[in-house]
Amino acid sequence: MSGLRLERNGSVATIVIDRPERANALDARVQAELPALLRSFPLEGTRAVVLTGAGDVFCAGADLSWMREGGTLDEHRNLADAAGLAAMLEAVDSCPLPVIARVNGAALGGGAGLVACCDIAVCSTTARFGFTETRLGLIPATISPYVLRAIGPGHARALFVAGTRFDAGRALAIGLVHELAEPEQLDHAVARAVLAVLEGGPAAIAEAKRLVRDATGGLALPDRAQRLAAIRAGAEAQEGLTAFVEKRRPQWAPPPSVSS
Repeated sequence: MSGLRLERNGSVATIVIDRPERANALDARVQAELPALLRSFPLEGTRAVVLTGAGDVFCAGADLSWMREGGTLDEHRNLADAAGLAAMLEAVDSCPLPVIARVNGAALGGGAGLVACCDIAVCSTTARFGFTETRLGLIPATISPYVLRAIGPGHARALFVAGTRFDAGRALAIGLVHELAEPEQLDHAVARAVLAVLEGGPAAIAEAKRLVRDATGGLALPDRAQRLAAIRAGAEAQEGLTAFVEKRRPQWAPPPSVSS
């Protein structure tokens, strides 16, 4: 792969946006490769995904040269190009596996949008953020649904309009990220987040993610009850409940020596 690097550690896959010479900016290659990778993981026994950037930057957003070229295309091709970027973000958000952002540095524009798409964001205290599109004459259109869900319309409106950069402390305060760690402790904090999600049932995690996506779009009470009834009758839930009663770990959980 040319835009991404894949690393594996047992059932955990780490995707590295590997364009350090371009501050890990998103381009057509990354846009195509990332969804393909995510689609392959559930079939390969992967249980958790970590998303990060090479070097000391998470992702500087869309590659500006690529964005500029896209604006010169005819209307049909320009729209298809933008739709590809939207599809990449949707692939991260809708991945049935837990996706953990390891925010090792700056996350700007589409990079901050990627953070909002992830289930858990663990962030270096030195990271910086910004929805800087308006300063380039653009708008944060493709990332907006995920950012609004994460930080709410009030914060989103102020940050979208001003286009100013902000620090990790503010990102935590508004809900864009969920945990801060000093740079030398970042990998330990990410490892704890990974172990936490490995304690959950894989099917239950996928359904919990789908529940949040659907509920934030409006989910009727009968549908919520139906989903609970369906998963409660499944083998995974029965194993989890039985393990609790029997005071043992469920079959999917890592051994105590791994999760301690």
